[in-house]
Amino acid sequence: MTQGLEGLPIVKPPYGVLTAIDLNKGDILFKVPHGDTPDAIRATLERLGIKYTEKTGQNYSVGLMVTKTLVVLGDSQMTTTPEHPRGAMLRAYDKKTGKEVGHVLMPAQQSGSPMTYMMDGKQYIIVAISGGAYSGEYVAYALPNSEIRTTAQ
Repeated sequence: MTQGLEGLPIVKPPYGVLTAIDLNKGDILFKVPHGDTPDAIRATLERLGIKYTEKTGQNYSVGLMVTKTLVVLGDSQMTTTPEHPRGAMLRAYDKKTGKEVGHVLMPAQQSGSPMTYMMDGKQYIIVAISGGAYSGEYVAYALPNSEIRTTAQ
């Protein structure tokens, strides 16, 4: 991303979005910022006294997984917010509306596309993470038993 004055990007946010397109009609169904505001941008805005409370999204592309009801996508950058310590989120969005319906903090940013599998009647999401001083690994998250088991479409 090209930087302008004070190290801020020269384009206005959002810097990264999740967009759903109806491929039959070509219509955009929703477009939502994906990811928290990167730390460097947040720090510059705070230093300049600019209050920006909305998510700006993150400008790197990572793989996603689509189920019957969800889009699962991890953050591409590490961030620190008042809501969470330094880390990256694995986020679940409602497939019809783009509303974020859940997230879990990961120790590093997503570096590979999420996948899902079932074992002993329980569904899991697994994602590759790595970056900076964090060596690469796979992390698996179990879905709650109340969740409807879905398959990729």
